[in-house]
Amino acid sequence: MSKLRYGIIGVGNMGTGHAKILMSGAINGAELTAVCDGFEGKREWAREHLKDIAVFEDSASMIDSGLVDAVIVATPHYDHPSEAIQAFGKGMHVLIEKPAGVYAKQVRLMNEAAAASDKKFGIVYNQRTNPLYQKLRELIASGELGEIRRTNWIITNWYRSQVYYDSGSWRATWSGEGGGVLINQCPHQLDLWQWTIGMMPVRIRAFCQFGKHRNIEVENDVTAYAEYANGATGVFITATSEAPGTNRLEVSGDRGKIVIEDGHMTFWRLRESESAFNERNKAPFGTPECWKIDIPSQGKNPEHAGILQNFTDAVLKGVPLVAPGEEGIDGLTISNAMHLSTWLDGWVDLPLDEELHEAELNKRIAESTLRKNKPEAASMPADLSGTF
Repeated sequence: MSKLRYGIIGVGNMGTGHAKILMSGAINGAELTAVCDGFEGKREWAREHLKDIAVFEDSASMIDSGLVDAVIVATPHYDHPSEAIQAFGKGMHVLIEKPAGVYAKQVRLMNEAAAASDKKFGIVYNQRTNPLYQKLRELIASGELGEIRRTNWIITNWYRSQVYYDSGSWRATWSGEGGGVLINQCPHQLDLWQWTIGMMPVRIRAFCQFGKHRNIEVENDVTAYAEYANGATGVFITATSEAPGTNRLEVSGDRGKIVIEDGHMTFWRLRESESAFNERNKAPFGTPECWKIDIPSQGKNPEHAGILQNFTDAVLKGVPLVAPGEEGIDGLTISNAMHLSTWLDGWVDLPLDEELHEAELNKRIAESTLRKNKPEAASMPADLSGTF
């Protein structure tokens, strides 16, 4: 195979973004050959703007056409696992948009289907291609920071107005989207939170606020506390109604602290480990010698194009995936635990009780109401340049 032929399932905001990248010729070894969408309005848009690309009403017809080797799943969140499972069953390579799904139980079934298919499976975690977070992961994995002791992430620069939430009747509803900031905006950070440090929490206590300053039914303001097996702790704070917002990640270890903010990394490195200093220190107010190091820029993040190129190369050349699809369950499990902790008003242990989470989610779905506004079929792709 010299060219990987892509078909896109869903031509909404993200689907059209992928289509434009593929149509531009920016991805070596890739070509867009087909798209599909259940809404006629979006199919009409595709026929007009995606010249010489086959347009189908559903994914089964597109896959059966023989025109595609791989699919990009860019549908609403609940449909990611079912579309992926169907594609694996028909011999397709699959790249899914984030989140992997809405609840871990359905994503686990998708992972099992991927393993049985022996096809490439990736997820669009385009922040894993960000050199800043790759460098953080490298410094931690090499032992440069020492054993992790604490993480703090304040990610409140996800500002979303009421107009945004009103742009689709499915938005910010339990039945349509399956959650709010944790499931829509923050999957990238929840993934990076565990990927960079190489640890998943063992228990979580979260406080989600639903519809804070906005007329929505899902969470848009979250403060969560996590504990890890080695005794480390973590705090994760996010919101969509703060202006101006903050994006600041701190990771403290036995050998110092790393801070990422405003696209810059600073490493406060201890000359010796805190443990070693504490053992030998005799001065009541002594502190370890510390050097402030400004880590040089590692370059720009290729974002979606980087993920598409990596996935294409994985299929055609066998290169390792930057974001294996099976790992989508990790960040999702953290968000599921945060929801469940709030719903039950208590601690949630990991591994997650997936059955209990699904049952509690279904209670919210049963009471969910879609807002009355313009139908989804009428909405056209939006400009996503201001978001991840």
